[in-house]
Amino acid sequence: MPDKYWDDFDTGFTFKTPSITVTETHIVNWAGLTMDFYPLHMDREFAARSPMKERVAHGPLIFGMAVGMAGLARVEGGSIIAWMGVDGMKMLAPVKIGDTITNNVEVVDRRETGKPTQGMQTWRYTIKNQREETVMVFDMKFLMYRKSSGA
Repeated sequence: MPDKYWDDFDTGFTFKTPSITVTETHIVNWAGLTMDFYPLHMDREFAARSPMKERVAHGPLIFGMAVGMAGLARVEGGSIIAWMGVDGMKMLAPVKIGDTITNNVEVVDRRETGKPTQGMQTWRYTIKNQREETVMVFDMKFLMYRKSSGA
């Protein structure tokens, strides 16, 4: 049984996740898992000649870390039935080795479904670095249990 439900998260509800410092190990492991060895991520000399001036983390790595940080926060209390997709993903600034990122989450939309046992919500994930610069933003869509479900 869930500890929380769709009904417990009003539009405007916010929470902040634990932070994590992005390391070279994260980047190397991600490259190995995804086969994305693009030199901007892997080659120090190539990256030094780029507009970034140094190696940066893969965008999808930051997405994955943001999802994981939200899960570690355990705010949803078992209310999520399924992830339904992501909209509006934007990478707004590079994440460099040694940057510390935090996910700031806000419920931006909620709606009923055709079933009284379920509801849909959109949670905006805004990932910021240690300088409070927004580095990534996207909207996660979740199918959730409703209290009327008797779950």
